[in-house]
Amino acid sequence: MNLDNCPRCGRLYLKNLMGICQVCVRELEQQYETCVKYLRENRGITIQELSDATEISIKEITRFIREGRISIANAPNMMYPCEVCGMLIREGHMCDSCRTRLRKDLTSVTKESALEKESKKDQRGAYKAIDKSRD
Repeated sequence: MNLDNCPRCGRLYLKNLMGICQVCVRELEQQYETCVKYLRENRGITIQELSDATEISIKEITRFIREGRISIANAPNMMYPCEVCGMLIREGHMCDSCRTRLRKDLTSVTKESALEKESKKDQRGAYKAIDKSRD
């Protein structure tokens, strides 16, 4: 059998696509419904206000938004934190400054890697030339 412990509550459950037990699935659905109902009644609120009013963590609300279950298109003040620095954003996982920094870091690592490969090629060529001259 495919049994596992629920990562949220620790109960033993039969594995499913959600990766959590049925009790936690029902709890998440109830939290989602609470969020949606409160958002319909209060369109101009922030994520912090929603969390305070519904007693649902910002992390869970953010997950609902990222999964596409809660639309923030009609909620102008609804933003969630960047996964890297915590700055409030409306789309994606990172803010523009973190995304730019990540691209810059990846570019520099790629260049360094290319330079290392090039220097190793040069060193191998020099060793081959020495070895050939010895024979």
